[in-house]
Amino acid sequence: MSAQDSLIQSLLDGNKRFLADQPLGPHRSQTRRDSLQGGQAPDVIVLSCADSRVAPELLFDVGLGDIFVCRVAGNVANTSTIASIEYAVAHLKSSLIVVLGHESCGAIGAALAGGDNGYNLNHLLAHTQEAIASDHGGDVNTCVKANAKSV
Repeated sequence: MSAQDSLIQSLLDGNKRFLADQPLGPHRSQTRRDSLQGGQAPDVIVLSCADSRVAPELLFDVGLGDIFVCRVAGNVANTSTIASIEYAVAHLKSSLIVVLGHESCGAIGAALAGGDNGYNLNHLLAHTQEAIASDHGGDVNTCVKANAKSV
């Protein structure tokens, strides 16, 4: 099994524990916090929605220093999130990027609904237009998947 496959399997195993309500809750002790004072070296980057129901550390049953998380509504890859990902790759040597979409995403729902959401949100949602423009029948969850794949 390659290093990438091993990282993916670790995330999948953690998610299985989360779904089974049997998390290990690793790397949350004082010892772990002390070990991170000198720096971080997460192998995995997660681009996730800012939705309060989507906490990557919990969903993948990992702890402090295990994953580098970028959270923004609609898991949008805008200039700031891309710069953060580039930082993790270049300076922390992270090697796996996961784009984490979720069901019933409000940001994707707002993009589908259209209209004026204000300058900043309109600007953010413009990054989802490739996924929205595809014919998904207006289904939010199908557009979430398309959006995650387009990043």
